Amino acid sequence: MNKILRRGLGMLLGSVLAVVALAAGVIAWQSLRSEDTGVATPVTDAQAQRLRGQYLAHAGNCMACHTVRGGAAYAGGRPIATPFGTLYTTNLTPDKATGLGDWSADDFWRALHHGRGRDGRFLYPAFPYTSYTRLTRDDSDALFAWLRRLPPVVQPNRSHDLRFPYDQRPLLGLWRAFFFTPAVYQPDPARSAQWNRGAYLVQGAGHCSACHSARNRAGASIAPLALAGGMIPGLDWYAPPLHGAEHGLGNWSETDIAALLKTGVSPRAASLGPMSEIVGRSLQYLNDEDIGAMAVYLKSLPAQALPEDGMAAQPEPVEAERILKQGKKLYGSLCVDCHGGRGQGSAPDYPPLAGNHAIAGPEPVNAIRAVLNGGFPPSTTGNPYPFGMPPFGPQLSDQEVAALVSYVRNSWGNQSGFVSASEVNRYRSVPLD
Repeated sequence: MNKILRRGLGMLLGSVLAVVALAAGVIAWQSLRSEDTGVATPVTDAQAQRLRGQYLAHAGNCMACHTVRGGAAYAGGRPIATPFGTLYTTNLTPDKATGLGDWSADDFWRALHHGRGRDGRFLYPAFPYTSYTRLTRDDSDALFAWLRRLPPVVQPNRSHDLRFPYDQRPLLGLWRAFFFTPAVYQPDPARSAQWNRGAYLVQGAGHCSACHSARNRAGASIAPLALAGGMIPGLDWYAPPLHGAEHGLGNWSETDIAALLKTGVSPRAASLGPMSEIVGRSLQYLNDEDIGAMAVYLKSLPAQALPEDGMAAQPEPVEAERILKQGKKLYGSLCVDCHGGRGQGSAPDYPPLAGNHAIAGPEPVNAIRAVLNGGFPPSTTGNPYPFGMPPFGPQLSDQEVAALVSYVRNSWGNQSGFVSASEVNRYRSVPLD
């Protein structure tokens, strides 16, 4: 018996050692694999290159992540909450001690394209190099040239606060082996130049998949090019599908898509939550041609299946009727003046609720947070004085908010799950961003 046990333990130990050896081999391969440096075009107009870099910084919304609230622009330190712990963004100013002052254009390309730091360490994919890898070397150099012209700020980078084993950076080699392959965007010759420009911006600098794709347990985007929607990690907001099918942008015109991206409002919806920041700090600064190209590309994306509805169990018919009756009454007293008796809204100031997949999709969080906390679209050049929604959280109970949201999600053609009071309560204390 002991001999059999020893043999079994020996086999188990051998299997464990084999797995460890394989993992170590994969990490070593990821660490030592050759990296292309791209082909940079000689610069003949340095000012034009820097302006191009500034434009790309707007397209990538770099300042939003690399600026702590109330702090110096691009000096880093903003916490990024993830299911694995908190990461802190780095200093992008040209300070030699704490920023990019001693970096070269090759170092910067290595970070964007390969997800590797100046010292060769693997970067955590909260920095969306999985999207930035699609940028051309020329665009990487332009962005770096512009960052080099920022005022240097002395602000040491904070260490990440991650749980074990996620704080073991070498293990990212395993993650990369499964979920990351460096690849510059390759234009599709079967598509127009406009479509390809939109694809380049959406897939690359815009890194739209960082929010608008679901993620697996390893934190990697699921089908990132599909843009089928998903919960935004660490923020508790739902980013709706952006593909051009029924549950995405299927019944939107390209003009309406462009209006939302550029101004934050359109006849179809208004941006709230994290999307307000993206429009206000990023997309409004893009030219009309690029916004139009993004709209053309998004409209062309094929349909994707919606995820399974994760709502609580639906009430019995009698209880459902009671909830909807209460919700309708609340809607009539609080919402109808702006959003209309049929949820049709009044464009562009008050968005429609009928057919609005941001609130009537598989996740109720956006509707709950809007009712509790209200909100404003961003102030943009195209919409400098946006109309806002007042917060109703202070005057409504959890049960009343649940009834109101359930009514909106099940009226005027919307067919979504009911919302429970416990779901509402969960978001009463969640920060807005």
